[in-house]
Amino acid sequence: MKNDHPTLSEAELSRIIEMAWEDRTPFDAIKASHGVSEGRVIELMRRQLKEGSFRSWRQRVSNRSTKHAAKRPAGVERAYCPTQYKQR
Repeated sequence: MKNDHPTLSEAELSRIIEMAWEDRTPFDAIKASHGVSEGRVIELMRRQLKEGSFRSWRQRVSNRSTKHAAKRPAGVERAYCPTQYKQR
């Protein structure tokens, strides 16, 4: 993975991409945990993903209520499903 953003470590860049790819993680959670705005996340995804993968992701997350905290139903405050990170 090529890191075009020297202020982000490879691990941070990888985690941001992982969070962006997850349908239930809102852009606000990425901003809160890494300080990266939605626009910059889109820019990172455009540079890091293959063109077809980026288009597929962009189509999937555009206007998706789970990716935008303001569009989520009232009472949904978590960034991920409670069963998403199971103890092994």
